[in-house]
Amino acid sequence: MKRSLSNRAWILSAASAAIALGAAPAFAQTSETEIAPATSEEVVVPGTIAYRNRSEETAPVLEYGLDYFQRFEPLTVGDALKRTPSVAFLSDVLESDGVRLRGLDPAYTQILINGEEVPGSGSSSGAFGNGAEGAFFVDRIPAELIERVEIVRSASANRSGDALAGAINIVLRDSYSLEGGYVRAGVLYFANDEHWGETLGAVWGGQVGPGRLLVGANLQDRHNPKDKLSLRFDAPGDPINNNEIQTDVRDGTDYSANFSYIVDVLGGELRLDGFYVHTDRDENEDSIEYSDGDVQAVNIETVNDNNVDITQDSYALNARYEVDMLGGETTFKLGFAEFTNEEDEIEDETEFQRDANPFPEADRFTRDFTRVDLTDQEWKFGFEHERDLSDVLELEFGVQLETKERDNFVGETPRIRFNLPGGTQQTGAAPPSGIPAFGPVAAIDGGDNTIERDEVSPFVMLEGEAPGYEWELGLRYEMTDVRIEDRTTASTTSTSYEVLLPSAHIKIPLTENDRLFGSVARTVRNPSFAFLSPALLIGELEDNDFQGNPFLKPERAWGIDVGYERRLGRTGVAGVNVFWRDVSDLIEVFNTGAEGDEGPGTFVYSARNTGDGQVWGIEFDLSTSLSAIGLEDTGVFVNYSWLDSDVQDEFGGRMFNSQAESVFNIGFIQDIPAWAAAFGATYRNQGEAFSRVVSEEVTTTYGADLEIFVEKRIGDSFTIRLTGSNLLDAEKEEEFNKFLTAADQQARAFDEYELETESAGPVFQLIGRYAF
Repeated sequence: MKRSLSNRAWILSAASAAIALGAAPAFAQTSETEIAPATSEEVVVPGTIAYRNRSEETAPVLEYGLDYFQRFEPLTVGDALKRTPSVAFLSDVLESDGVRLRGLDPAYTQILINGEEVPGSGSSSGAFGNGAEGAFFVDRIPAELIERVEIVRSASANRSGDALAGAINIVLRDSYSLEGGYVRAGVLYFANDEHWGETLGAVWGGQVGPGRLLVGANLQDRHNPKDKLSLRFDAPGDPINNNEIQTDVRDGTDYSANFSYIVDVLGGELRLDGFYVHTDRDENEDSIEYSDGDVQAVNIETVNDNNVDITQDSYALNARYEVDMLGGETTFKLGFAEFTNEEDEIEDETEFQRDANPFPEADRFTRDFTRVDLTDQEWKFGFEHERDLSDVLELEFGVQLETKERDNFVGETPRIRFNLPGGTQQTGAAPPSGIPAFGPVAAIDGGDNTIERDEVSPFVMLEGEAPGYEWELGLRYEMTDVRIEDRTTASTTSTSYEVLLPSAHIKIPLTENDRLFGSVARTVRNPSFAFLSPALLIGELEDNDFQGNPFLKPERAWGIDVGYERRLGRTGVAGVNVFWRDVSDLIEVFNTGAEGDEGPGTFVYSARNTGDGQVWGIEFDLSTSLSAIGLEDTGVFVNYSWLDSDVQDEFGGRMFNSQAESVFNIGFIQDIPAWAAAFGATYRNQGEAFSRVVSEEVTTTYGADLEIFVEKRIGDSFTIRLTGSNLLDAEKEEEFNKFLTAADQQARAFDEYELETESAGPVFQLIGRYAF
């Protein structure tokens, strides 16, 4: 009854993935145990509309093949995931980076590549800076590298328990997924600033020596031209006292490559795979602030020019050896992954209203330089063994070892600031002459550290079949050691924790087309590295300071998922799922009562495990053709997730920070076989999100997003597509309530009230694919 049977039986799962790639039949059966890979022509020229796959796992899993997304030509995995249930983002317009499964912070979602964890990002300069520490940004992976995406709603014992909201497993193409090759080339047009970009890629798979090899490479222009408007008030209802007009252009290029080689060795099967992604990116923000909300030159307060030069590299190498031994199948796994992030930021600001002479007479110039240098490294080893105990009972056990190390440096040079001579004229963002050179870069408080996390996790699972149902029981024991070396304070802190994670899943077929799922699992969320650092960060929360707590315990949660799924015709599927999470040892920021660096009225804040929280929701999805009403060549999909939660902080009850209230997607694809053509559209709307921490409250809303595509197939080897995204020119709107202290926040005594609007304009792509 083993899921991983012989050295070739795993190809059966690749067969279902290839069907998801839209080439039916994508695999031609050549013998009782072997299945031939899909040809490049079948992948490039889709013969049918792809729908969500109906997973046969006992645990609740949603599976989507690449062709479910490909006709809309997503640039990244993040762009593809926007169409799936319960996936939210809190990114800027045109960006999809940190996955917020079920609307929760990205650190609650486990990101896997080929079933293995990957290094996180979180290149934040402090405890509350940008970046979702502990999360992996899926916009680093070009969509062209993937074979399928799996949304794992509930945890099993053979995967890390750090998946409170669930897991996203990104399965890259392997050497048995393609026979032959194809090239992909195209142009992109960004309407907001009339910028043209390019994309180019190629994939090839075939027999090389005794094994099979797949190699792929991709070049992708990345561009995001945003316009922002900020209106600032003393408090809601007061007149405008300041407004800011800003352009924020993010321009870069991604280079990526991946490989897979599978070969029989010593009676077993050896699988080697890896990927590499390199990003060069520039972010250029230019802004002008006006007093009294009056956009006239005489009212210019400041001119700001902010430029960030970013270089990122991410790669992983994995080896997996499966062999029949010890009465079953034994698997050995070894992997290494690394993520590096280097950022140099220069910010220039010129002030114009420090005296009675307005713009263009400049008064003072300020220049700041910040450097971020981050490296994440992870080593992994795994041993797993599966064996049949009977015809209806299977045992799986093993141990997984993982060591992570993060070297983080955030430094600044001494600020350059000087008053300009009277009569100095400045009409643009160009800095004045005579600026002195930067001084030496020195680490900020808490900005030079190494954090190591070692984890050993033995597990055991039983899977069985009984009349009328299938079941899975698992037990995982995670033992974690954390060591923090802070070189800015010459201190080293260590802590450890252990947690037992049981899980249980049941699948009950009601009819040939209907089935029920039920899951109960315990999960964890490890503390943020930034929350663990004991360094005192001055002014981290407006005028208040923050000091981490190295003895934080991980958040723990019990979760329940109950779902129903129905097969619709030959290809369709519909399902509904209800979930609930009860979170204990919730990590929240609190006021220590100690006086802050700014003196009376300011405080030192820290993080602690306090109280509980609950998360719940309902998820519906439908993916089917309309053949039941005679429209065989029309496919539709719709999914809607209603999301809610409750947590108590020092100000009262609220949802988990920045959890979207809902996610809605609807779309269709119309194939026209007589014309060898197709077209389709998707519509997306994400609900409001609210966040509250000490000194700041943020409400975020997004406008609706519309995407379309038109496809023409030429012969058996060529397809061309025109796609348009963000066609409704969706806006991101944020409302900020800002306070100096927690007492002010309780009393609603505002320091500032701000409204910010961001837009980026439509994007068009013309993409051609040719199979060879």
